[in-house]
Amino acid sequence: MLKRAVDVLISLILLILTLPITIPVMILVWRQDGHSPFYIAPRVGKGGKLFHMVKLRSMVKNADKSGVDSTGSNDMRITPVGHFIRRFKLDELTQMWNVFLGDMSLVGPRPNVKRETDLYTSVERRLLLVKPGITDFSSIVFSDEGDILKDKPDPDVAYNQLIRPGKGYLGLFYIDNQSFFLDLQLIALTAIAIFSKKRALNGIVRILRGLEADEWLIKLAQRETPLTARMAPGAVRIVSFRDEDVSI
Repeated sequence: MLKRAVDVLISLILLILTLPITIPVMILVWRQDGHSPFYIAPRVGKGGKLFHMVKLRSMVKNADKSGVDSTGSNDMRITPVGHFIRRFKLDELTQMWNVFLGDMSLVGPRPNVKRETDLYTSVERRLLLVKPGITDFSSIVFSDEGDILKDKPDPDVAYNQLIRPGKGYLGLFYIDNQSFFLDLQLIALTAIAIFSKKRALNGIVRILRGLEADEWLIKLAQRETPLTARMAPGAVRIVSFRDEDVSI
């Protein structure tokens, strides 16, 4: 009840306070090609239920028709205004509407597309036990996702090898340790990350150590070494091609 009350209050306040930012950006998106400034993204929520996530459109119209779900920072589908939107995470401001409606929470594992969740292992399916969120551990640790996937020959495979494993383990760690105080800490660190990702990562590391996380997860959160391919939670091998079921 307290979590939901905070979600409603903060999302409503942010939707109102950020109007001076979102309205001009919406106009810029519309002016560049004459199409809607919104991208209504189908995502999988709690219990596997589909919902429509509201995002400021950062890519050309019908970009999702390409069949590529993961996006590098140099993706040709990103518009000039879209680069600005992605750099400052402005597309997440409109997602506050989903928080207000109850599809999402301020804090929780980031929502994924059905094509990805259909391939979840039995362990990863635990990520669907809670509402997806605007931010969590992985939102800060992998806030440079676009740069991680940049120049990769297959961004979807690279995502599954480099990001999906850590994102999954961090999401599961959040579920196992969730609390109102942890949510407040993650919200604060998300704000800090806008100005200093290093300070935010240090905060994440302190939380993980305090909650006695595995050492490898702590090292991952430090992001001091290059990411390497790893098996997703519950997988028996590393993903080698798109849509591969690695749970058997």
